[in-house]
Amino acid sequence: MGESMLRNALLLDAKGNPIHQDHKVFSDDWDEIKDWSSKVYMPYDVSPTGKFDRPVSTMHSAMIGRITVTRFAYGIPVNIRDWSQDAGNAVVLTTIGGTARHWVDTDNAVETPVGGSFVVDCSRTDYNVDFDPDHLQLNLTIPHRVLEQVCKDWFGFVPGDALWQHKCRIGGENSSWLALMHYVVACLAEAPDRLAHDRAGRHLEQTICIHLLNEWAARAGLGLDDPAQTLAPKTVRLAEQYMTDHAASLPTMGEVAAVAGTSIRSLTAAFRKFRNYAPSDFLREQRLQGVRRDLISSEAGKTVSMVAYRWGYISLGEFAKAYKARFGERPSETLRR
Repeated sequence: MGESMLRNALLLDAKGNPIHQDHKVFSDDWDEIKDWSSKVYMPYDVSPTGKFDRPVSTMHSAMIGRITVTRFAYGIPVNIRDWSQDAGNAVVLTTIGGTARHWVDTDNAVETPVGGSFVVDCSRTDYNVDFDPDHLQLNLTIPHRVLEQVCKDWFGFVPGDALWQHKCRIGGENSSWLALMHYVVACLAEAPDRLAHDRAGRHLEQTICIHLLNEWAARAGLGLDDPAQTLAPKTVRLAEQYMTDHAASLPTMGEVAAVAGTSIRSLTAAFRKFRNYAPSDFLREQRLQGVRRDLISSEAGKTVSMVAYRWGYISLGEFAKAYKARFGERPSETLRR
């Protein structure tokens, strides 16, 4: 299977006819591109990084069940960051032209040449990527809830953030993942409407998710088929929901345990077993993510101290230290963007 199949993905059907698109497929207008990308991926911040600041974008998309498949390029080198966590999506970016440089953390990045893929759950962690001027991507946007449901149905449990916050490269030349992507493209060429609207699409959606989860978990050092793993108990899920909903009010662990109907000791043990971290770690993450969302928002007149106090931080020095350790930049830098 040659590279040409992927490079021409979503352009023509099996009979050589153009695959219908309900939107413009080429644009040099930043607002048009932003509107399209916000719908098929999620809102994010993009900025040109070369001498040209006017995009020459190509935009094609199709659906496989609840997975959005896109063929996309800006036509100029760009940096993309601050992908919306509220959108609730994971993305798998496969390079079919040029090169992409994905930042795993503030100091380390991995490149995906043609045929390489990178997976990141933007609903659970931050993401920063640089694309060179020749980049062309074949991407999958998968709702986090779909991945969770597949885990529950196939593996009997929902993994914690040890998986969802792990950003990594998968696939590559001669890999089974790349072979699957070729198959996906061939299926879209044969029957794009069926994959979008009937059970054939749901079956292929499930195949994609199962393969992705196994590849992803292997690189995260997790065993999805480990018989010791079971679905996290109701106490853990109740505690997570309560802490997510009330993170700004800084609930005590006693209050969280009471809502979950258990003791602090038992709740902590359950989190350690099923999530590999303490409930206080989960609460800390929700607060930091809440601060980041508010700093990025368009709220007029906000300051770092105002947002920090809103999320229960008293010592601005300790808050700033924790924020930079988590996101690799000072809160004031996030606010200025």
